[in-house]
Amino acid sequence: MAENEDPIHVTTDRARAGSTPHMTRYVLGIGLVLVIAAFAVIIWS
Repeated sequence: MAENEDPIHVTTDRARAGSTPHMTRYVLGIGLVLVIAAFAVIIWS
């Protein structure tokens, strides 16, 4: 990269290409609960 170029400043929403829904948080939480339940069923069977 050439040193005479100016840095590019982009806002957070523009860099993310829109809003960030919190759906991932719920998917990870539900998946974690299901995995723990599955391991509990395997251990106590």
